[in-house]
Amino acid sequence: MLTVKTIENNRESIVSRLKVKGFDAEAIVDEIIETEGTRRKKQAELETLFAEQNRVAKDAGVRIGALKKEGKHEEAEIVKQNAAEESAKFKTLSAALETEVAQLEKQLHDKLVLLPNLPHESVSAGKSAEHNEIVKESGTIPEATQLPHWELATKYGLIDFEAGNKLTGAGFPVYTGKGAKLQRALISLFLDHNTEKGYLEVQPPLLINADSGFGTGQLPDKEGQMYHVTDDDFYLIPTAEVPVTNLYRNVIVAENELPIKLTAYTPCFRREAGSYGKDVRGLNRLHQFDKVEIVQITKPELSYAALDEMVAHVEELVKKLGLPYRILRLCGGDISFHSALTYDFEVYSTAQERWLEVSSVSNFESFQSNRLKLRYKTQQKKTELLHTLNGSSLALPRIVAALLENNQTDKGIIIPDALVPYTGFDIIS
Repeated sequence: MLTVKTIENNRESIVSRLKVKGFDAEAIVDEIIETEGTRRKKQAELETLFAEQNRVAKDAGVRIGALKKEGKHEEAEIVKQNAAEESAKFKTLSAALETEVAQLEKQLHDKLVLLPNLPHESVSAGKSAEHNEIVKESGTIPEATQLPHWELATKYGLIDFEAGNKLTGAGFPVYTGKGAKLQRALISLFLDHNTEKGYLEVQPPLLINADSGFGTGQLPDKEGQMYHVTDDDFYLIPTAEVPVTNLYRNVIVAENELPIKLTAYTPCFRREAGSYGKDVRGLNRLHQFDKVEIVQITKPELSYAALDEMVAHVEELVKKLGLPYRILRLCGGDISFHSALTYDFEVYSTAQERWLEVSSVSNFESFQSNRLKLRYKTQQKKTELLHTLNGSSLALPRIVAALLENNQTDKGIIIPDALVPYTGFDIIS
């Protein structure tokens, strides 16, 4: 969420930059500035009223004390009664002003949450994924093979899609045998890779409250994609980013604790309403899937160096799996509501002959931390907002799809060397 101060001081720049995301902010920015002006005026009136109330009460107290010393008790009582009547008037007036201020603050909040985060200056103004910029491509794409991963999963008894359909519905697969072992091996490899690089492993809840969803920007923007437990008003997490980052909601971090680096494995839950067709077959798009996440919280001046570090970190992990990959810088039309800059990682699916997204690495700058009230104290004792970043390292379903398709041979599916210590086998046959 952008701060009011940022909006007031950078009106033209904000309107211009948000056009890169295809968002016309002119009217709402002007409404925010106008509402904030009215709020400040009413707040000043309220503070003046309180000051006057205190002055009148103090003067009345002095007069009452003086009259009592002179033995004029009846006159003192009259002054006391008048002061009480005056105080009641002040309270009525101040209550009305407090209500006005609270209403204006709510109006301001409701307008602020409608504004997306400002895109970084490197983000182009493309309209869709077709306009994303490929910044790197690496690896050799194998020759086309016969079987897609959903047929391989059935052939080798790795995933039972029909059982998941029976238990829950489409998009909830059941992993079996070496398929389940492969899942566990990937999670362990990913977590070990992250913790070796200084990320602290945490295991967060899979249910969050609405405050947590708001803090990282999923609410009110993406409630349609989230599973809602209505009786308790909890949400199933769409990604570990949400509970992990919210560990620092309403926290003032000591400067010497920075940067904060966290990693977590969780199942993730997304409704993915309206997803149909060939692009959702097999593991391409699931309602429940496993993912390992990395999160960084750092000082503003260091966040883009941290983003570069996280991109390199994820790239190392993809390389360990030996998959052809590419890195894309997302354009304004494809970047998320709350991101300032995002790099996507895609691996090539040989049987499907297309690229599959397996990671997004993003810098949110202070957009999330303003919602979270996540701050730190500088050496000058000033309290400032921190920057938050997160990335998938990695999402499992499409990694598994690419591994099965790209590594299939006449003898079976070859397991990458980096995974063998975790699986205990080097081939699925």
